[in-house]
Amino acid sequence: MLNELDYVDDILAGFVDVGVSGATILDSQGMASAIVNSDKENVPIFGYLKSLLQDAKPYNKTIFTVLESEELIEKAVAVVQKITGHASSSSVGFMFTVPIGKIYPMGLSE
Repeated sequence: MLNELDYVDDILAGFVDVGVSGATILDSQGMASAIVNSDKENVPIFGYLKSLLQDAKPYNKTIFTVLESEELIEKAVAVVQKITGHASSSSVGFMFTVPIGKIYPMGLSE
């Protein structure tokens, strides 16, 4: 989840450089942003959260990629850390990995 959209192009270029052959990028919105932009003024907690989160970024990017080896995962993580490591904000985003049991390609003839 990337909150600082200025990094997207550099991250994708870095992925290509280390051998990541594809990724899917989704426009996304975090819960804090949804609350801040909500019109639910009558819910007390929302009003309080809005006052705390007025500077929250409204939207972010979620980048998904399926990587076939631990080595490629480490390279992709290193790319993102190198690019975002000098950021002045602690809320640039976050990364996580999820093991994938199986992949089922669609539309391919056997």
